[in-house]
Amino acid sequence: MRYWSPEFAVVVTIAILLSSLQTVFGIRFVIDKEECFSHKVEYDGDIINFSFVVIKSERAWHYAPDGVDLVVKGPSGDQIHDSRDKTSEKSEFVARHKGVHQFCFTNKSPYHETIDFDVHEAHYTFNEHAKDEHFEPLLEQISKLEAALYNIQFEQHWLEAQTDSQAIVNEGMSRRALHKALYEAAALVGASVLQVYLLRRLFERKMGMSRV
Repeated sequence: MRYWSPEFAVVVTIAILLSSLQTVFGIRFVIDKEECFSHKVEYDGDIINFSFVVIKSERAWHYAPDGVDLVVKGPSGDQIHDSRDKTSEKSEFVARHKGVHQFCFTNKSPYHETIDFDVHEAHYTFNEHAKDEHFEPLLEQISKLEAALYNIQFEQHWLEAQTDSQAIVNEGMSRRALHKALYEAAALVGASVLQVYLLRRLFERKMGMSRV
């Protein structure tokens, strides 16, 4: 029976963790109607994590909680994932075949949307000598750590997207408040000018009648 020293376990843990985090893809883009992205999976059986958050890029008075559709297809065109009308999502799947996978977003809203999208491919490679019953708990902890790291990354993306979305709404509300103030000021000035004009006409009529 083999026993692993703590130093060896730490080295192997770091090596496996680095290899498991080897493929990360993230992008922020503006979608009109449809947008597709390709991600090449290197190995069969890899775990593909993906997430997206929709940010409303239109003005505040056009803001609506409508989401987007996402369809994921494998290398042979088989549909792996399908979600409808979502503003945010986090999911995963096991790649049955290596090759190019398609992530296609569809926006049914008449307005443009900004989307934060990221894909994370987890691949583990273990040496045959590392297959030991004392090593299995360590591998399990590595998987949990990797999942926790991905969750932190997603939450950061989500919070950033929510902050940006709120900033857009606040900016739109500020513009509406400014426009309303300008309209009210213009109406007040117009009413004042009209009032002065009417008073002047009335005064001129009274002066004309008094002369007669």
